Amino acid sequence: MKRYLWNLLVAFDQFVNTLAGGDPDMTLSGRMGRAIAEGRCMACRAVCWGLDLIDPGHCERVRKNEADEGSDEVVKL
Repeated sequence: MKRYLWNLLVAFDQFVNTLAGGDPDMTLSGRMGRAIAEGRCMACRAVCWGLDLIDPGHCERVRKNEADEGSDEVVKL
């Protein structure tokens, strides 16, 4: 059941990212981590800072795990 709930959260995250013009196979936190690494999106820094309070290094770790994603992104953050 735990894995099922986790999969639902990831699917929701990817759906929200897609609604925001991102690659449908990428999570929003991975997309924000990439934008930060590329020196864009000051708002992303604030969101990732908040996520770091819950899960230290979250956006950076997800960005690295999703390094092969993002080619279908429509809107850059």
